[in-house]
Amino acid sequence: MKMISPAAAAPAVVSLPLAETNAAGAIFAAAGLLLPHLERGERIDAPKLRAAMEAAFGASDAAGAWNWKQAYDACEAATILFLGKYGKPLFRKAASADARLSALSKIAGLMPTHTRRSEDAQTFQQFSTPIPLGLVAATAAAITPADRVLEPSAGTGLLAILAEIAGASLVLNELAETRAALLSSLFPAVPVTRFDAAQIDDHLDTAAVPSVVLMNPPFSVMANVEGRIADAAWRHIASALARLAPGGRLVTITGANFTPDHAAWTPAFTRLQERGRIVFSAAINGAVYAKHGTTYATRLTIFDGVPADDPGVFSTAILGVAPDAATLLEWVSEHVPAAAGHHARRRNPHILFGRTPPRARLSSAHGAANTAILVGCPGGRRAHL
Repeated sequence: MKMISPAAAAPAVVSLPLAETNAAGAIFAAAGLLLPHLERGERIDAPKLRAAMEAAFGASDAAGAWNWKQAYDACEAATILFLGKYGKPLFRKAASADARLSALSKIAGLMPTHTRRSEDAQTFQQFSTPIPLGLVAATAAAITPADRVLEPSAGTGLLAILAEIAGASLVLNELAETRAALLSSLFPAVPVTRFDAAQIDDHLDTAAVPSVVLMNPPFSVMANVEGRIADAAWRHIASALARLAPGGRLVTITGANFTPDHAAWTPAFTRLQERGRIVFSAAINGAVYAKHGTTYATRLTIFDGVPADDPGVFSTAILGVAPDAATLLEWVSEHVPAAAGHHARRRNPHILFGRTPPRARLSSAHGAANTAILVGCPGGRRAHL
C-alpha cells in the first residue's frame, strides 16, 4: 500500500488549473439556466441548450468557447440541481421505488440525447450513469441517513445526488479536473478528492470508511496508461471493496461480460469474494444507455462486505439480461437479500431507498402511467413531473 502525506490526501480540487475551474463554473452557470426548463417540465432541446451554453460561456461552440461534451455535463448538472431542490419531496410523494423510477425516467426524457461525442469522453470512458439506472443502484444499496456513501469515480454526481436525497453523508472522488471542480459547485459542503480510483483504498484518509459504495468505474481504461486494460473495472472494484466497512454494501455498474460465470473472470471474482460475497448480478440491455450516447450492454453487480464461505463458489442470483430499468428494479426487489452485518440491522422500512415490500410495489404499467406528480416548491411554486 502506497503511503502519502496528509497534504497529498487533501482534496485536490483546491489546486485545479484556472482554465478548468472557469470551465466548471461556466458549466454550472449553464445548468442554472437550464433548471427553470426542468421545473416547468419542458424538454431541453438543442436550441435551448445552445442558448444556455452561449450565455454562460459568453461565446459559441463554433468560436471554440465550449464543446458539446460540456453541454451534456451541464444537462446532468441541471438534473442534479433539480433533484437537490425537489428530490426529497418527490420521493416522499412517490411512495414506491416503481413510482420514483417513473418520475426520474420522465426527467431523463426531458434531456437531449448525447449525439456528439468528444475525444475525452471516448478515451476516458466518461459515460455518466443514466438517472433511472442510478435509482436502481441506489435502491439495491438500501441507503439510510446513517450511511457514509463513497462514489470513487463520481463524474458529475448523478449517483451521489441519490445518496444525498436519502440523507447519507458523501465521500466523493473524481480524477477529471473539470468534473471535480463541477462536483465542488454541485455539492459545496463535500470535499472532492482527485485520486486515481483504481487505488482509492491506498489514497483516501484512513477515517473515510464507507458503509456503502456506489460506483460506475471505467470498464477498460486506466489513468496514465495507454491502450485497453482488460481488468480496469476489476481493479477499481477491488480497491473500493477493500475500503468498504465490514457488513457494508457495494453496488457497481460494469460491462455486461464482467460476471463470475464467465470463465475468463471466474478467478478475479474468486479473489473479490475473499473480501466480499456477490449477492446479485444481472446484465442490462444497452438501450438503457442510449440517451447517454452509447448502447453498450452493462451489468449491475452487488457485493456485501462479508467474505464468502468458499470464495470459489458463486451462490448468488446471476440473472439474464434486463431489457429496461423497470425490469432490473423488479429483479432487485425480488432477488437481492437484506444487507449483511450492521448495515442490515439499521435498516428502516420507511427510509427513502429501502427496497419496497412486495405488497406495496406498483406494477410497471401502473408506475409508467403515474408520472404526473406535482412537487411543492418554495414560495408556492410547483415542479411538474
